Amino acid sequence: MSDDAIQPHLAQAQADPDPQETAEWREALAALLAAAGPQRVREIMDVLATDARHPRVGWQPALGTPYVNTIPAERQPAFPGDLAIEERLASLMRWNALAMVVRANQAYGELGGHIASYASAADLFEVGFNHFFRGGAARDSDLVFYQPHSAPGVYARAFLEGRLTEHDLAHYRQEIAATRAGARGLSSYPHPWLMPDFWQFPTGSMGLGPISAIYQARFMRYLHHRGLLDTAQRKVWGVFGDGEMDEPESMSALTLAAREKLDNLVWVVNCNLQRLDGPVRGNGRIIDELEALFAGAGWRVIKLVWGSDWDGLFARDTEGVLQRTFARTVDGQLQTFAAKDGRYNREHFFGQDPALAALAQGLTDEQIDRLKRGGHDLVKIHAAYHAAVHTTGQPTVILAQTKKGYGMGEAGQGRMTTHQQKKLDRDDLIAFRNRFALPLTDEQAARLDFVKPAPDSAEMRYLQERRAALGGFVPARSASAQPVAVPPLARYGEFAVAAQGKEMSTTMAFVRMLTGLLKDGALGPRIVPIVADEARTFGMANLFKQVGIYAFSGQAYEPEDIGSVLSYREATDGQILEEGISEAGAISSWTAAATSHSVHGLPMLPFYIYYSMFGFQRVGDLIWAAADQRARGFLLGATAGRTTLGGEGLQHQDGASLLQASTVPNCRAYDPCFAGEFAVILDHGMRAMLERQEDVFYYVTLMNENYAQPSLPEGVAQDVIKGLYRLAVQRPAQPPLGKVRLMGSGTILREVLAAAELLATEWQVEAEVFSATSFSELARDAAGVERWNRLHPQEAPRSSHLAQCLPGDDPVIAASDYVRAWPQLAGAHLQAPFTALGTDGFGRSDTRAELRRFFEVDRGHVVLAALTALRQQGRVDAEACSRAISRFGLDAAAGVPWGR
Repeated sequence: MSDDAIQPHLAQAQADPDPQETAEWREALAALLAAAGPQRVREIMDVLATDARHPRVGWQPALGTPYVNTIPAERQPAFPGDLAIEERLASLMRWNALAMVVRANQAYGELGGHIASYASAADLFEVGFNHFFRGGAARDSDLVFYQPHSAPGVYARAFLEGRLTEHDLAHYRQEIAATRAGARGLSSYPHPWLMPDFWQFPTGSMGLGPISAIYQARFMRYLHHRGLLDTAQRKVWGVFGDGEMDEPESMSALTLAAREKLDNLVWVVNCNLQRLDGPVRGNGRIIDELEALFAGAGWRVIKLVWGSDWDGLFARDTEGVLQRTFARTVDGQLQTFAAKDGRYNREHFFGQDPALAALAQGLTDEQIDRLKRGGHDLVKIHAAYHAAVHTTGQPTVILAQTKKGYGMGEAGQGRMTTHQQKKLDRDDLIAFRNRFALPLTDEQAARLDFVKPAPDSAEMRYLQERRAALGGFVPARSASAQPVAVPPLARYGEFAVAAQGKEMSTTMAFVRMLTGLLKDGALGPRIVPIVADEARTFGMANLFKQVGIYAFSGQAYEPEDIGSVLSYREATDGQILEEGISEAGAISSWTAAATSHSVHGLPMLPFYIYYSMFGFQRVGDLIWAAADQRARGFLLGATAGRTTLGGEGLQHQDGASLLQASTVPNCRAYDPCFAGEFAVILDHGMRAMLERQEDVFYYVTLMNENYAQPSLPEGVAQDVIKGLYRLAVQRPAQPPLGKVRLMGSGTILREVLAAAELLATEWQVEAEVFSATSFSELARDAAGVERWNRLHPQEAPRSSHLAQCLPGDDPVIAASDYVRAWPQLAGAHLQAPFTALGTDGFGRSDTRAELRRFFEVDRGHVVLAALTALRQQGRVDAEACSRAISRFGLDAAAGVPWGR
């Protein structure tokens, strides 16, 4: 719509009871626009809108706008590039991406891959690559989250840039075979672990890219406001699919981005109107729906709906029939129009109305067929991106309408099956060649030859010049960052290592160590404490005043507790990220901080402490995404275990997080009982991640139970890290009837210690007690040793740490506050008889003692398990077991805990 006229198509769609009065109002508005300009119109409309919202009127504006481009043709900036060359380059990318996928599936039908998504998004990416996505050093480059199904197109561009070879492209989705062939395997989707110098962010799990993009943009502001890194000129770009917006994570942090005025954030939603199986909103319009959601959340919305070919049609449409027709055309019908040819569209779209038919009268069927949607028009895309990067005070989303499978013709454009399209026949390939005027003969097209112009061609020179002007290639990932010195353990953790029986919980021990680390001159500023609205629960309120809570706008109020030493303090340079009740938000912030070494070239050390139940069980997919991008940091599962958080019951009691953590390859999972053990693990982890720069992260459980903390025995630190050390041995006064080894972890270790004493004093059984700080580390080491021995039959066999600690055939009993599968990770590698006790089943609310008796992990059940194992070896009789059942009042008639 032009500034000098109010088009008649703004008339109300429903019947008007007084058209003359309506016309007078509209004429007045048009006169104001002509006389005073659009700014004055906006001012008057704001005043009227305020009055109309009075309760007596109760008017609310519609959040949607007409189904046209937000940026009219007359406001488009001049296109700064060579349009013809960029269109040719985009066509080459489309072909090479298609050839890569189809080749792979002709050779190996099981490999899969996607053509249609990149076909729809190619132009959106190319404008970004040629004009907006900044590259170069980590601390200078933009962050780009790529639509995962478009990965072949990104590889196709890297091929033309010289970063990938034709041999590499020929090994798409063949990462194992590629190594043997001397090629680089190309991962299915963006994956920093598999391609560590190429991809920065894994986006293959739908919805995780959008929420991660928001928190990365927020973390860039955090670094800037704390004076750690100048990020003022950098942007976070996200190219996502419209179907992906159905994922809750995609939408869960929109208001955070608007509330914190993240104008360094630009999303491009590729609205090709199709999901995997069919339309995203067949009976509605996804662009209208997303516009309302984003605008309501406070984002700037730029609709990029129609290409330049439509400008003339809209200009000639003085009656507004085009806009009215689009207003009643749902996405399912638009998909059909995309799948059909120009003749069909002439008859079924333009043929709906004589005025529409008149608009199309001067167009041939081929011209109608080639009318572009906005997401396929480089000039329109540039105008939208230009507006986005010059927006201040709010994030921007560009809703770009495209055709899925664009250019694939009858083989796939707009088809219900287009997402699964992986093969094309000869005629389809030649038709694609013709559609994009590719320099291929019929035979070359049928063979799926890759196309790469000569290095001195205009296209290749242009490609390199544009990337040089923007600082370098993207995507690219750098892991080079300076190590950060870790202070000596004695400086912040001596109280825990030499606890001498002082009572405390391991949660409180952690907070005290964290407080000490924050005071360290080198490491302190790099620490990022993160909580999800539970800082007071975990005893961290003292940090509010000490380092402050990050708030981009500071603190605009006087807190109620301002006179308290623990008063709530928000600050622009605050260090704590207090995320509210959002585990997904908190883990996304943790990931942003945990990947700062590669994303920004600035190592940071995040500590995210949370109810352990709300970690792997609730946001496990986000934790896996962090692992994929080689995160470094600490996840702390507080109030951990099934029986430690007594009164909270099922919803808060965790029995599986350690087992889940054990499945993540670069996660080191620990369940320490004592503060000294935790101190050693903390020191080891910091040195691994900050000094040795290992791509690992640590999950450590913390308990809210206060008990006496012994000093850590001398010389056991390395065994603590390996997962097992001998803590005590109880010998009976008389010659023992038998010997058992008891393993305990977390708070259940204290039940194991008590059981050992009972076995010695009341059953004449010798009991060694081992603290099992990590069953998963024991299992990984043992499996590695077994593999080495299997593959080196001529070498002297090696021995695992587990075997060294527990040789022979004396029975082993392991008990923890987690499901039995957790200790069984290690038990599977033992030759001795092994019994695992755990907390399988649903949680309950009761005292800790009652819960441990219910789940059969208390001292009485440990004693019975030990005696039962010895009875099976013939070392004690059945009477000894019966005496234990009677002695501890064990209920033999009760069903198994996991069945009650």
